[in-house]
Amino acid sequence: MSVPPTSTPTSTPASLAAALERGPLVLDGGLSNQLAAQGCDLSDELWSARLLADDPGQIEAAHTAYVRAGARVLITSSYQATYEGFAHRGAGHEEATGLLRRSVELARVAAGRAVAERTAAERAGGGERGAEPVWVAASVGPYGAMLADGSEYRGRYGLSVAELARFHRPRIEALAAAGPDALALETVPDADEAEAMLSAAERCGVPVWLSYSIAGETTRAGQPLRDAFALAAGVDQVIAVGVNCCEPGDADRAVEIAADITGKPVVVYPNSGEEWDATARSWRGRATFDPGRVKAWREAGARLIGGCCRVGPERIAELAAVVRNH
Repeated sequence: MSVPPTSTPTSTPASLAAALERGPLVLDGGLSNQLAAQGCDLSDELWSARLLADDPGQIEAAHTAYVRAGARVLITSSYQATYEGFAHRGAGHEEATGLLRRSVELARVAAGRAVAERTAAERAGGGERGAEPVWVAASVGPYGAMLADGSEYRGRYGLSVAELARFHRPRIEALAAAGPDALALETVPDADEAEAMLSAAERCGVPVWLSYSIAGETTRAGQPLRDAFALAAGVDQVIAVGVNCCEPGDADRAVEIAADITGKPVVVYPNSGEEWDATARSWRGRATFDPGRVKAWREAGARLIGGCCRVGPERIAELAAVVRNH
């Protein structure tokens, strides 16, 4: 593996938290499904993170598709990117650090290019304000994502909070050093792991959001959401709390609970509603993701609103239109 050069990243406004105070922002959708739509083969233990070394242009193109669809916050391709995973593929520590940094740079470049395109188009039409900014959140997935065995949807790995914190800290530090606007501690299945991730991020100097993967009103590991969200209630570094990679219907109540328990802006980006059949390695069922839910989510306290697995640019464009209208 080697780290190819990229363009110089474009800077964005400093405070995502301040933007959330002004109103809701649209997140992107599922990165993996957009990469698959672009013809990428993701049948690898590193999943989309493999492309950081093998074909970074595809990642930049996927980010660009979401910005053009109306996303104001891009989540990087580092969800399954870990030092341990890269080492298994033969990448040393320095090279792995470069690949983690690259995930932030690619999102910055895509954001900068799309904003420049929109600004030029607006000014060509006589406008003067320019395009709205786009922020970048560096994805920090759970320990189970590195294992690539489905345990990311169960939690309860048999590791202590301290052991999980030691696992997460090096890549959190590497991602934070790349200068994202926030860290997305996302798809967290277990409150113990959330505690570990918050501990690992405590001194990184970058704001974070905490987002659980849930089933009903519990984490995937079975803890009540009220208890899980309470971990972030008094943590100033946490700028949003919520859920992702879950059923759209489960997100409805979760948004209310997160706002009630923490008093913080809520982040919500569920899946399409289809289910992954691990045996057949295919999706089944029908999509139930409805951009019409946005109004209720916003009224309940949601400020970062997007989609996760199987929610593509077309759906994000619909969601962005609803957010603008409300």
